[in-house]
Amino acid sequence: MSTPVSTDPTPARLKRQPDIQLPGGMYKINDLAVVSPDTLLVSNISKQCVQLLDCLKGEVVSEVQLQGNPYRMCLTDRNTAAVKVGGRKIQMIKVKDKTLTKGRELTVSERVYGLTSSRNSLVVAYHSSPWLEVISMDGKVLHQLDKSRKSQHFKYPNIMCTTPGGSMFISDHGRHTITKVDAQLNILQTFTSPLLQTPYGITAVTEDEILVCSHKNHSLVLLQPSTNTMSTLLGEDDGIKYPYTLTYCPDQKKAYVASFCTDTIKVYQMS
Repeated sequence: MSTPVSTDPTPARLKRQPDIQLPGGMYKINDLAVVSPDTLLVSNISKQCVQLLDCLKGEVVSEVQLQGNPYRMCLTDRNTAAVKVGGRKIQMIKVKDKTLTKGRELTVSERVYGLTSSRNSLVVAYHSSPWLEVISMDGKVLHQLDKSRKSQHFKYPNIMCTTPGGSMFISDHGRHTITKVDAQLNILQTFTSPLLQTPYGITAVTEDEILVCSHKNHSLVLLQPSTNTMSTLLGEDDGIKYPYTLTYCPDQKKAYVASFCTDTIKVYQMS
């Protein structure tokens, strides 16, 4: 059952930093991930590739071409990324010495829609039949959400994130909800609010601070599950327009936000 959240009228603000101008003009970005301070992985479907971006120089220092559009992406560790490519493929990509190389490829049972990692495993949300699976790095199914209950909880489970403690949060742009699950896919809580209009990108700052792209509200919102509150941190006046994906760098306390079609990545310092 969805839990309406209260709103906090005086949230802490994120301070805008200079934008990162993407080299080569307009990108179609599906996902972002922080590899190290000032280095981002960019899922760029304009060129069907994943790119390693030096944020300080505004340069692509490495890229790997893929056989299909890169969609969702997550880090399994600081040196490895998992990227959903095409329908049922998950491509592992190694990051070493600022160079990207392809690793092994997994084929899963359904079309992938959401992807994150937890405890050395991959967590997958499927598209045509929206349920969740935890799979090992070699593709073995470890846990699965009860398929008979899937329609009770999800319509379009889209983008997922994992907290430092291993909990997962899933944005659903069909139900306009955020759902919290544990490492065994037990559903713990589902949050809803007028502040959430077509939620897409989601990332964890801490165990109790979850940043969400509210796409149609042109805003970035903060969910705090322990107090059941949600607040708007950034809006159009702060440069947010149809936010689609975001990621967070804990070392620098920076949030990186991008629209789907864009020539810049927005950068915000969290106090």
